[in-house]
Amino acid sequence: MARKDNREREDRDSEFVDKLVHINRVAKVVKGGRRFGFAALVVVGDQKGRVGFGHGKAREVPEAIRKATEAAKRSMIRVPLREGRTLHHDVDGRHGAGRVVLRAAPPGTGIIAGGPMRAVFETLGVQDVVAKSLGTSNPYNMVRATFDALKNEQSPRMVAARRGKKVSDIVGRRSDAAAESGLE
Repeated sequence: MARKDNREREDRDSEFVDKLVHINRVAKVVKGGRRFGFAALVVVGDQKGRVGFGHGKAREVPEAIRKATEAAKRSMIRVPLREGRTLHHDVDGRHGAGRVVLRAAPPGTGIIAGGPMRAVFETLGVQDVVAKSLGTSNPYNMVRATFDALKNEQSPRMVAARRGKKVSDIVGRRSDAAAESGLE
């Protein structure tokens, strides 16, 4: 029975892609000198719209990465994607001194984003996005600001449900406005 559960867990874990964003060596000063430990920041996603990040600390690097990966799997969020490749709309996010701007992009653009944000988008499954980090370059705050922005992402279906309208009314306005501005 235990072997079957273990195999199911491995199958479930194999669907996730994890990326190591940052490793920090931290020191604790004790009577005999310094004791070194490691802190790891990991982003995990299924490349289909679910992503999470985790932070783990341990005396050895592999153990810190394992702890961070488990924490990331526990804190996953679902992000609605347009056509499975980009965001539905532009969105800003902030955490501490970190501020990020995420913009939807046309097909073929690719991921235009700096280090920690790139890891989030690759594990999320976004293929086309333009992102800019403003403020701090601290990877922890950049990842948290990116997640803050992604939590504010809404699909037309979510907006229509909230307003009690049809999706075609919401999306139709976008194309009508573009057509009107093109005529004038």
